[in-house]
Amino acid sequence: MNQWLDDRLHISRLNDKFLRKAFPVHHSFFLGEITLFSLIVLIVTGILLALSYEPSNSLVVNSFDPGTASKPNLIPAAYHSALKINAMPFGDMLRRVHHWMANIMVAAAVIHMMRVYFTGAFKKPREINWWIGMLLLIFSALTAVTGYILPYDNYAYNTVSVIYAIVKSVPWVGDWLAQAAFAGRFPGEGIIPRIYGYHIMLLPGILLALTGAHMLIMIKQKHTQPQYAKRIAYKKIVGVPLSTQQTPIMLLLALLFTGLVMLFAAFIPVHPVEFFGPPSPEPISSIKPDWYLLWVFGALAIIPGFEWEFLGGIISAEFVGAMVFPGLIIGAMFAVPMLDRAKDNQYYAENPTNHPVRLAAGVAFMAMMIVLSVAGYKIELVQSGILPDASANAILWILTIGVPVISYFATLGIVRGIRALREADERETMTHAHADD
Repeated sequence: MNQWLDDRLHISRLNDKFLRKAFPVHHSFFLGEITLFSLIVLIVTGILLALSYEPSNSLVVNSFDPGTASKPNLIPAAYHSALKINAMPFGDMLRRVHHWMANIMVAAAVIHMMRVYFTGAFKKPREINWWIGMLLLIFSALTAVTGYILPYDNYAYNTVSVIYAIVKSVPWVGDWLAQAAFAGRFPGEGIIPRIYGYHIMLLPGILLALTGAHMLIMIKQKHTQPQYAKRIAYKKIVGVPLSTQQTPIMLLLALLFTGLVMLFAAFIPVHPVEFFGPPSPEPISSIKPDWYLLWVFGALAIIPGFEWEFLGGIISAEFVGAMVFPGLIIGAMFAVPMLDRAKDNQYYAENPTNHPVRLAAGVAFMAMMIVLSVAGYKIELVQSGILPDASANAILWILTIGVPVISYFATLGIVRGIRALREADERETMTHAHADD
């Protein structure tokens, strides 16, 4: 039977080329796998949620509070189906697992890319996989944002109104672009079906395609080897094969990871749609994006309001803060492989302290992201008295620029100090060795 299948499907070639691939045994290399596991669980829980979700913002009678015959309590069908899911056995648990898996997927992808950056694993010939990883991160965030809109409670309604306004702020084509993206003017009847299509078909399809390309390129180019592999077998691939050893490790990790997330979800609730209620014209002042987009919200918060007319288009603070500034940040991240041109051996993962400028730049970048995320709470910081209202913007701008600069030079100083101590220890060791001879 095996020979019959091999004659037709060439399974032995598949085994030799893919299933015998050696995977490094190092904890940091499991971050990409955790991202993959999260995506798989998201797809499974998303399918189960979709079976009970109604993608429509048409008004229906609220079966939990129907009102009276003369004045029925009408709410959007999407919001009503979210209430019904919460009332189903394990329905709320499904929403919780789906929610936390989305956050963990983005977090694991971010940490995975940090490992790739700090170890120099983005260099030739791995630039393409760095760019694919960036696209995966962007589309993961977009998928999560569209998911938050689907319950269509008042929080989601306010969220999509902000997103619609941001898209509309694009000069010259903003109004057309917003209507094309959201199926007409907001709020329109087609918005939930359109977002639903993005969330369950278009964006997951893109994520699966990018994930497949990412893994195929990784198998073709092979992992960068951890530093310990250099001591064990120089210029040899050190690891365990996929088919016989890595697969059981991955399955065990997947089961353990999923179990921990389910345990966490059992105790930590998610977005309470009942608390916010159905869509309402009343704005929510405390609306905030998730942690991975809070830095964009912070940039919007500290950029002073302005409008500048240029060739018939309006360039506004909203466009600069939510589109131009994030575009520059993302563009710089895409350019990383072209900015770091060091001709180092790419067989092994690099020690971050051997590349102090790159390490310092990464630390400064993370510091800026953290400060901008804190700036997203500007209103709360002012209301609590932590920041004076009159100078809140100035203080946050100083921190946004100053903290990364200080972090950059502090990291350079620390790394160079460590290097000096290391070199002194090596000289002392050599001196003792000569003395013993």
